[in-house]
Amino acid sequence: MKPVRIGLLGLGTVGGGTVNVLTRNAAEIMRRAGRGICIAHAAALEYDAAAIEGLSQIQRITQDAFAVVEDPSLDVIVELIGGYSLARELVLAAIESGKHVVTANKALIALHGNEIFSAAQRRGVTVAFEAAVAGGIPIIKALREGLAANHVEWIAGIINGTGNFILSAMRSDGRDFAEVLAEAQALGYAEADPAFDVEGTDAAHKLTILGSLAFGVPLQFDKTYTEGITKIETQDVAYAAALGYRVKHLGIARRTSDGIELRVHPTLIPQRRLIANVEGVMNAVLVKADAVGPTLYYGAGAGSEPTASAVVADLVDVVRALTTDSENRVPHLAFQPDQLSDMPILSMEQIETAYYLRVQALDQPGVMAKVAGILGDAGISIEAIQQKEPAAGDTHVPLIMLTRRVKEGQMNAAIGTIEQLEAVNGEVTRIRLEHLAG
Repeated sequence: MKPVRIGLLGLGTVGGGTVNVLTRNAAEIMRRAGRGICIAHAAALEYDAAAIEGLSQIQRITQDAFAVVEDPSLDVIVELIGGYSLARELVLAAIESGKHVVTANKALIALHGNEIFSAAQRRGVTVAFEAAVAGGIPIIKALREGLAANHVEWIAGIINGTGNFILSAMRSDGRDFAEVLAEAQALGYAEADPAFDVEGTDAAHKLTILGSLAFGVPLQFDKTYTEGITKIETQDVAYAAALGYRVKHLGIARRTSDGIELRVHPTLIPQRRLIANVEGVMNAVLVKADAVGPTLYYGAGAGSEPTASAVVADLVDVVRALTTDSENRVPHLAFQPDQLSDMPILSMEQIETAYYLRVQALDQPGVMAKVAGILGDAGISIEAIQQKEPAAGDTHVPLIMLTRRVKEGQMNAAIGTIEQLEAVNGEVTRIRLEHLAG
């Protein structure tokens, strides 16, 4: 059969990696797909020619992305330019012209996926997006296909390598957030403006997608609770370690009888858990399902060829599907489009977790009892409590508490009352705590 002709939008880090993988492994990919795959047309405003070994294999390169999308000779469009508005226009135009789409754009899927998948369903084409979550880890295929027999109970993932690198270094080296962030930027792990990563937006995009795949609900990014790691201090990481925990920036999706939890925030995890020992820029996703139990998916969450691995795997799937009628393909969000659930997404106030609290209190008798009393009056049980020694010349001491599970709304009210005590200095530091299985 003649090769499948693809149009590639973007020749940056992932685009260049995709060209290299397709070129280097062309024979192996053809054996798996049943047909060759050639890049017939590509668009890029600029690119590093020296870094793209297979550049000569691209038949035509232009700066006009719409020219690629409108090329009638193409079968598949691969969107690797990122962003929201332009990418949405290009993908919808490709679908309308009857072309299949492969994308690594998690923001596009999280915000506009419902619209895009509906358009694809109408036109009978596929939109594949394995590379949008956790780079080269095949977590989307696992949820859509490998775990199809299961009732997924919850997902917990380290799905942003920048945040994991920072928290890992804060723990291992005892350095503060700002210092480690500067190193991450110097190493290319963090952007000049790192807000997207350290404030949790990137992870929230990915969690939104995972939640929809796991529970069969429409994509609802606006209902995903998002909290970053910028307020985490070295002392909290050290106190957590002394108590047997590690601080990780987790995305958590959980099914409850009341609705679905979608939340991204710093979390304490018992250090004996496998996911607590994922270090540096690596990603991991832990899935708990009823039949198989807990399964862990670990690997590179970003980078040129790890992400390209997922892009090319999607291309292979699309090529295989070209001979399959659209009604019998794997649904975009794992569940048939007319079977998506209207189960509500819970607000953070309704969600129940355990907590780590650090209170800076005057070093005088009775303060610990007052704080414990406020928590008790709010119906919050204390699992453990410690008072640390004050720093030299400091009149305040850290009170460290671990609580039992309680709703966020109750905890917010209690913290508000504690912060009103004259003996308490500043805001109460809070990190949620999860006893994850596996």
